[in-house]
Amino acid sequence: MAETETLTKIPNKIIRKEIRINGIVQGVGFRPFIYNLANRFGLSGAVSNSDDGVIIEVQGSGSMIEDFSKAILRNAPPISMISHMKSLEIPNQSDTEFLILHSEKNSSVSTMISPDVAVCSDCVEELFNPEDRRYLYPFINCTNCGPRYTIIENIPYDRPFTSMKDFTQCPECQDEYNNPEDRRFHAQPNACHQCGPSCTLHDNKGKSINTTNPIQKAVKEIADGKIVAVKGLGGFHLAVDATNNMAVKELRKRKHREEKPLAIMVKSLEEAKLFCEINSDEIKALESIQCPIVLLRKRNNIPIVDEVAPGNDRIGIMLPYTPLHHMLFYYDASPLVMTSANLSEEPICIENDEALSRLEGIADFFLTHDRDIYLRSDDSVVIHLNDNLRLIRRSRGYIPIPIFVKSHGPTVLAVGGELKNTVCLLKDDKAFISQHIGNLENLEAYSFFTHTINHLQRIFETNADLITYDMHPEYLSTKWAKDQSEIPTIAVQHHHAHLASCMAENNLHDPVIGIIMDGTGYGADESIWGGEILIGDYFGFQRFAHFEQMPLPGGDAAIKAPWRTAVAYLQKIYGYLPDLPFLDNLTPEPIIEMVDKNVNCPQTSSCGRLFDAVAAISGGLQTIRYEGQAAIEFMQNSDNLDVQSFDYKIDMKNNIRRMLVSPIIHSVVDAVQNGESMLTLSNRFHKTLVDLITEIAKVAKSETGLSKVVISGGVFQNHVLFEAVVPTLLKNGFEIFSHKILPMNDGGISLGQAMIARYKQKAKEG
Repeated sequence: MAETETLTKIPNKIIRKEIRINGIVQGVGFRPFIYNLANRFGLSGAVSNSDDGVIIEVQGSGSMIEDFSKAILRNAPPISMISHMKSLEIPNQSDTEFLILHSEKNSSVSTMISPDVAVCSDCVEELFNPEDRRYLYPFINCTNCGPRYTIIENIPYDRPFTSMKDFTQCPECQDEYNNPEDRRFHAQPNACHQCGPSCTLHDNKGKSINTTNPIQKAVKEIADGKIVAVKGLGGFHLAVDATNNMAVKELRKRKHREEKPLAIMVKSLEEAKLFCEINSDEIKALESIQCPIVLLRKRNNIPIVDEVAPGNDRIGIMLPYTPLHHMLFYYDASPLVMTSANLSEEPICIENDEALSRLEGIADFFLTHDRDIYLRSDDSVVIHLNDNLRLIRRSRGYIPIPIFVKSHGPTVLAVGGELKNTVCLLKDDKAFISQHIGNLENLEAYSFFTHTINHLQRIFETNADLITYDMHPEYLSTKWAKDQSEIPTIAVQHHHAHLASCMAENNLHDPVIGIIMDGTGYGADESIWGGEILIGDYFGFQRFAHFEQMPLPGGDAAIKAPWRTAVAYLQKIYGYLPDLPFLDNLTPEPIIEMVDKNVNCPQTSSCGRLFDAVAAISGGLQTIRYEGQAAIEFMQNSDNLDVQSFDYKIDMKNNIRRMLVSPIIHSVVDAVQNGESMLTLSNRFHKTLVDLITEIAKVAKSETGLSKVVISGGVFQNHVLFEAVVPTLLKNGFEIFSHKILPMNDGGISLGQAMIARYKQKAKEG
């Protein structure tokens, strides 16, 4: 919400005021909005862009200026965002009209940049109007919609600093661009058939296909079961018919994405309602200018093939958000799988030549265009949990809108973790978190990571005073940070960063109880943490409690094969393997030997690994194809937590409480041997975690007097657990804070790293 000065009644004498507005106010039609508003109120003066945002001078009666100021806040352009608005009275001048002045640039930038947003309804109406000169033009846009962040090379946001610089506007487009009363005034991507970007269809050898309508031809190839790489706003998608089982299977095979759910794009909200149950908040998300993928509950007997999201009761759906997408459905495309164009775990392709090279052997055809993408950006993903929309992946549509924090100090660059990496630039009271970068496991991802760091610092004209990173010594992000020898660096513990990111998002400053549950994080004792109860703030933390440490045979090998984790837990707890069905046809002896001899068996307190072990013991997945799959599919079996929990116990070791795993596993084994169903086992395990978390939180509250709880970590993307834990803690007198605008997973930790580093640096400096 904008910060404004208190408006007081001003006599109707002629006065002049300077009004400075900061926020997302450039490239969003703000100057023509001010121009037309000033003329409506009969005011003279001028408006201009600056590095500080927008500067307005208005002259007229005091009452008119007061009404004008209120109207700015009330009627600002749809994709603008006012963060600060301040005014002061200045000497009158002799001007008689209101002007739009050229941009000025004289200091470091403090304005903000609009994200890429979905094409607006006005442009869609023109797109399909045969009388409009942009009829079926796949790059139609105006000041209220279209590409922004992904085409910006530098600031101020003017056409010469965007990827539109090579397209000279035709006379008609130039007239629109110059006319402050036109919807396309200073719309930097403004173009038409005559002067703007265009589409081309290529075969899988890169040869251009001779067709008068490449989009319609692409739709025909998709209908024939082919895979088409489609260039969008932030990169390429791989598109196939979501109702064609063989086509989806072939896409999975070629992309090496065996079972991880795929997102689909459908023509309209009405069509989405045929496939999924959708509440009012989810409808708002689907139709929002951000147009994210929304994870929705599937209906039964839908034409979308099971291969799209196997073993999952939800499916990710998005609506068309570019004119080109709308045209695909205009030519009668079926519901489309639209997944990032890459091999599994590589960054999304953005350049035409790059796509033709990297996607050789995956795509049968390439629907490209000649407007460059400067910064790749995947689709954002949201889910509705506990009466709120929550981001799982924050990227296109949301970046680079900052998160405002109540803190000032050195400019900090935080480089995130290894998985679901994002970076954060903390400048003044604004935290600019990057788009989703992904897993830093290959050279392409690392290059994307370094490019994003450079772009963030360039676009906001700042260099970091301090760099902060995860404590894990083998993360590529950590190694990069340590190589920046000319800049001070600070290491931050992974789960402390989770706690701090949730605090920052919710504007908290005093110590809190942190319930942090995830898969892995490098601990202060050099073991693997992941089931943590912390007491802390930005300055530091105390490890109040954690899950009992258990062996993780082979480290990552056990993460990919939950049966290994299950065998290790059983061997550690029993000293032998109980008679359990899941052990049939397995070869557990090497794992037993590793555990008994403590060879290559790092110790972990991970909640994620506990999920894996219980899922495997219960008869769930023994090996996984994507991160968290065993826990996700185990969760799918839960439907009612009105059950008896498994046995659990809390003890004390080395002055830290332990949430013991042993009694839980004993109780699970007994239940399996007694023939309890997977449904019952899942329900009871989720109930156990709810009860255990609640009990340890009550102990923490009793000892510390704290009642504010922050919840973070990827395990809480489990909707069964999250939607049971939160109301239970509320009933027990806790005040709960969780993530909404940042992911609960590691995609949010860069903000926490940045805040911790700033506070530690300020404390160090006294």
